[in-house]
Amino acid sequence: MKQYIIKALVISAMASTMVACDNFLDKMPDNRTTLDTEQKIKSFLVAAYPYKDYAWVNELSSDNSDDVGVVYNYTNRWMDDTFNWRDESETMTSSLSENWESCYEAISVANEALNAISQLEKTAPSAALAEMRGEALLCRAYSHFVLANLFCKHWTKNAASDLGLPYMTQPETSLRPSYDRGNLADYYEKIEADLLEGLSLVGDSHYDIPKYHFNQKAAMAFAVRYYLYTENWDKVIEYAGRVLGAEPKSMLRDWESWCKLPHYGQPRPNAYISTSNNCNLMLQASYSFRGAVCGRYSQYSRYSHTYYLAYHEDISVKNVWEGYLRGQLVTTVSDGADKRMVLKSPYAFEYTDPVAGIGYPHTVIALFTADEVLLARAEAYTMKRDFKKAAADMQLWVTNIINTLKSTPKITVDLIDDFYNEKEYCYDDEKRIASGHKKHLNPSFEIDPEGSTQENMLQFILAMRRIETLHDGLRWFDIKRYGIEIPRRVCNAEGEPDYITDFLTKDDPRRVYQIPQDVRDAGFMPNPR
Repeated sequence: MKQYIIKALVISAMASTMVACDNFLDKMPDNRTTLDTEQKIKSFLVAAYPYKDYAWVNELSSDNSDDVGVVYNYTNRWMDDTFNWRDESETMTSSLSENWESCYEAISVANEALNAISQLEKTAPSAALAEMRGEALLCRAYSHFVLANLFCKHWTKNAASDLGLPYMTQPETSLRPSYDRGNLADYYEKIEADLLEGLSLVGDSHYDIPKYHFNQKAAMAFAVRYYLYTENWDKVIEYAGRVLGAEPKSMLRDWESWCKLPHYGQPRPNAYISTSNNCNLMLQASYSFRGAVCGRYSQYSRYSHTYYLAYHEDISVKNVWEGYLRGQLVTTVSDGADKRMVLKSPYAFEYTDPVAGIGYPHTVIALFTADEVLLARAEAYTMKRDFKKAAADMQLWVTNIINTLKSTPKITVDLIDDFYNEKEYCYDDEKRIASGHKKHLNPSFEIDPEGSTQENMLQFILAMRRIETLHDGLRWFDIKRYGIEIPRRVCNAEGEPDYITDFLTKDDPRRVYQIPQDVRDAGFMPNPR
């Protein structure tokens, strides 16, 4: 039986409730688990989280990658299509079609769990079941949120006129369901409803390892990101305050200790995703090449975060702070591949056939962190023109990550204004190939004119967010939110941009990823091109 429209709506892959395709409408297989106890539901909810991640596809699509050309031509057709904003014609681990399926499978598991919780609560209600309901609702909301940010336009106040996606609240049981995409405003309202109900119920008492689940702080961090993307600045500030508490500094990453670890092997990646770090609010295990692509490996190196990008746009550029970030923060590859990386993600490969050399790549990702929450609050303060509070949050982030051998600058509004007013914008007509970390902002929401204090503050925040979220895929969402334009450049043998092959404008429809081919083939409405 072919899987139509949304593959995961008739299966729960990764769980023992997988149903045989040829007879699932006729009978329940003998090995199917009945979700009739708290423990079974708790175990089942492990599969309510996506098992693929969007980081690699987003990094390839964003300005965090350049084409090093024939100097290091390690690529494949999927990477070529993704980097050049072409609709996906092939798939691989972490491709868009894999993310689509992974998210809808997670949603299907969440819906099955919610139904089972409702049944069990009729006879044996408990605090643990209430917490599990909260977790399932948050999982359902999160996967729908990811899908929206990948396959829809960014939310705006005109979202009612933009295409949404099916919001699944019940397990799918029909063979060939038909779905109306609806509009994006309604879709986001449903995400928010699940998010708020989940927040009211979520607790940590039923978890064995809370940081691999929607624990209370992780749920609030999700709320921060949701409200940041939907322009509700007051809610961002509210939930960020609840995450960070009265001493935000204690919640931030210990970069000083991390930089002392060896930058070969797995010590740094393992330390980055440690559950003992206060900054790590939620972790996600994933089938992904991210640990290799964003690690000390030459694998898939044609499109990379290059030395040129690092020293002209983000992590190795002198910014408002004096000097550079911690000297040991960034790592290079020693075999000639042009890559500059922060070693965030461990890499492990599971061989299913050692002789043939095939299997599955694995990693763990810090999905929500306190450091990102801090910068979201700084952005919200800036949008509310509370510049002093925004600067105070910026000061915390800068002090935590810059090289302690140099004096820590006092981050003030005047300092930010002076710095950015002296910088030129990237990608003006006469210099579309040149790099810098100041780019024209074209958000759908209103901001003050270029050169204003608010615009300069946003430039600084976006620069910090770009560094903080490098390799995480969130830069692509910031590009969508702020209408940032991107050239596609090919570098020469010296690693300098040589010529432009394409340019992504603020209104380019390719900013919205295309619906996967097999889903479109089944009759689902594609995104405009």
